[in-house]
Amino acid sequence: MSDRQQLADPDPRLASDVESDAPAAAPAPRRRGRRITLVVLLVLALLSGGGVLAAGLYYRSVDSSIERVEAFEDVPQESRPQAEAAAGGALNIMILGSDSRDQENAGGSRSDTIILAHLTRDRSSAQLISIPRDTWVHVPRSKSGRGGRDAKINAAYAWGGVPLMVQTVEKFTGVRVDHVTMIDFAGFKEIVDALGGVEVDVEKDFTTKYSLDPSGSRTFVKGRQTLSGAAALDYARERHAFADGDFARIRHQQQVIKAILDKAASGGVLTNPGKLNSFVRASTNAVAVDKSLSLVDLAMKLRHLRSDNLTFVTCPSRGTGRVGSESVVFADTAKAGRLFDAVRRDDVSDIIAVGK
Repeated sequence: MSDRQQLADPDPRLASDVESDAPAAAPAPRRRGRRITLVVLLVLALLSGGGVLAAGLYYRSVDSSIERVEAFEDVPQESRPQAEAAAGGALNIMILGSDSRDQENAGGSRSDTIILAHLTRDRSSAQLISIPRDTWVHVPRSKSGRGGRDAKINAAYAWGGVPLMVQTVEKFTGVRVDHVTMIDFAGFKEIVDALGGVEVDVEKDFTTKYSLDPSGSRTFVKGRQTLSGAAALDYARERHAFADGDFARIRHQQQVIKAILDKAASGGVLTNPGKLNSFVRASTNAVAVDKSLSLVDLAMKLRHLRSDNLTFVTCPSRGTGRVGSESVVFADTAKAGRLFDAVRRDDVSDIIAVGK
């Protein structure tokens, strides 16, 4: 079985949860393969402090090879939230992570990870807000006529690709999305292997039965340990072994993101041109970002950011339940409203306080 086939979610219920009354529409065409998130963007930003010669030229070389996707073309401008004047140039980047599927295995694609990354106006810190993929929201009607009803938030990607995800996240949060980046979880494996592994503190003993290991399973032992790319990917994807399911997976994804940044900043990558090039090229061969995002400009502005300046938050919820045959997450709309209002105002202290 290929890595790509193994990445498909083994739970057959999830395919039917996305849409039950019509065949899934294929999202806008995009290259098959790895996709990158803010992780590598931030690592590129570290270049400016790493003493690498001709960093500006290197940035531009990387930037010119990045695949661009149209994220906003079909988003009705009149319905979009406006940026708050008080935010003073803060940026909000929607990060989408998905498990690719072969067409014979399931209809359409899903976005399994949804993160709203808020970069403060002075670019001194970033807050990464994870929105559980099963959050029950209103999905606007897409240009093709799909949607226009309540559903799990990740249904938006299956019904209308990136533009409908932008519409749905903006409607749910009231926050204007400035840019979009995408990653297939296979990218985690490539990134971690290029770093020589990352250190993660495993919260409890568990075994995943949906592993990239040839045996099909992998056991994790409680405590701090170094994970290879395949092990890190298994760790970041597992949810069945935990009582809180997808919330555990979100925690683990956040751990891996932080571990990647820590290793990139402290593992000699930034000061070793060979290691640096291997890491960046492994990560950006199939990068996809929206057409207006300049990694050169943004990376220079984020050059002082480190993992200690990142705060990970999960969108407040009232827990899980069922709507018809579907298992869903119910947002705590009052608390989430306060959280995203703080994002709109670029009020970091409120974001952190509400997100605790």
